[in-house]
Amino acid sequence: MNPELFQADLEAKPAALTDLAAWLDKERPPLPEGVRRVVFLGMGSSRYAAGVAALRLRARGFDAYAEYGSAAATFPAGPETLVVPISATGGSRETLDALARYVGGPSPVVALTNVPDSAITKGADAVIPMLAGEERGGVACRTFQHTLIHLLAMESELTGAGRDLPSLVRLAAEATSDLLERREQWLPLALDLLDGPNGVYAIAPAERMSSAEQSALMVREGPRRPADACESGDWSHVDVYLTKTLSYRALLFPGSAYDAQAMDWVRQRGSTVLTVGGHVDGERGSIRYAHDEDPDVALLTETLVAELVAAHWWRGA
Repeated sequence: MNPELFQADLEAKPAALTDLAAWLDKERPPLPEGVRRVVFLGMGSSRYAAGVAALRLRARGFDAYAEYGSAAATFPAGPETLVVPISATGGSRETLDALARYVGGPSPVVALTNVPDSAITKGADAVIPMLAGEERGGVACRTFQHTLIHLLAMESELTGAGRDLPSLVRLAAEATSDLLERREQWLPLALDLLDGPNGVYAIAPAERMSSAEQSALMVREGPRRPADACESGDWSHVDVYLTKTLSYRALLFPGSAYDAQAMDWVRQRGSTVLTVGGHVDGERGSIRYAHDEDPDVALLTETLVAELVAAHWWRGA
């Protein structure tokens, strides 16, 4: 892992997204017909992305689940159950162990990876390349973003619904470029508000929970600072207690019907909240970017704020 190369990986996001949009103009996910259930297998960032994808599929009437690769058991194999193992490196041990229960069985297997011919592709019926390029910094950042995009493509293919995905990816590239180009304007504020003695707490609505989970992971993985994630509505049931005793610093991704409920407690306790992509009453600061009113663009873009904060702390800049 290398902080300078991680920074370079982040700066390469817009170009990688533009290339992926061009690929999506011509390609569709190689999915079988007759699928009634989808089981995603993964760990870390892969599972974060899968959790959002599964929720979106359930909202469209599919049985869909994001499982830890390390789970001892999950749905049994069957011809109507599509199994999607996800691993950027193609070598996550837990995901490979879970996949072994399905290879050679009646369930179709479509692997999603950034490394062609990696272990996760062995025995798969089809492989979807992430096309994120080499992450020389050693941290899953572009692969996380590309995983979300490919899962959105799978959603569209399975349900026949959804939007023009190449156009969405191009909007995300513009949004990402906007944040990168204007970082000298907003990054000092983010560093100031989030730099406390008790870590960073990321909060997001269920539909974009991956943004909170990935943001917290970036703070833990690079600069090795404490960080955790919470769903916006659940916050008032599980994390509110921390505002009474800690110097509570939160990165909030607005959009939940329960943002105001959480912010009532934040104002009462004098906690610090920085929002990304919108405004809430009681925030200490807000970071806006191009197309942030579009929740799908936000899903694909907003973690860049925490990634750049983490890169700055990690480099000791």
